[in-house]
Amino acid sequence: MDLSKNMENAINKQIQAESYSAYLYLAMAAYCDSVSMPGYAHWLREQCEEELEHAMKFYHYVVERGGRVVLEAIQQPPVEFGSLLGLAEEVYAHEQKVTSLIHALYDVAVAEKDYASQVFLQWYIKEQVEEEDHARTIVEQFKMAGGHPNILFMLDRQLGARE
Repeated sequence: MDLSKNMENAINKQIQAESYSAYLYLAMAAYCDSVSMPGYAHWLREQCEEELEHAMKFYHYVVERGGRVVLEAIQQPPVEFGSLLGLAEEVYAHEQKVTSLIHALYDVAVAEKDYASQVFLQWYIKEQVEEEDHARTIVEQFKMAGGHPNILFMLDRQLGARE
């Protein structure tokens, strides 16, 4: 069974959202590099690559289901993020937003009685639980660091160890 036009349009919007997420995390990485936090910059570049992988999974899914991928413009991300804690909070808020987008996409799949898409989206639902948990943990760690340089240095090294 081919992908419905409604589901196709919704997934195309999600491809745009995943692509923006990658672009946002790359902008955040650039900010971290500019404030001498190479470890956090590395972590965010890894996030960027992961979001691009998510977009491509959606891309291939649309093609496999007989749909057409239509790419939309990606908004320019911010350049400044204030503090490292503020940036971490923005990452967490963004992951919560992505979770709501995935849930809305799942709602479309349910309304369309598109069982294949419901199964496909289960992976993203589980992934978002992990993404929110990681982002929330980093926020808490920056709060505990309280701006202390030695603790920030250690936290940056820990974030830089991500593979």
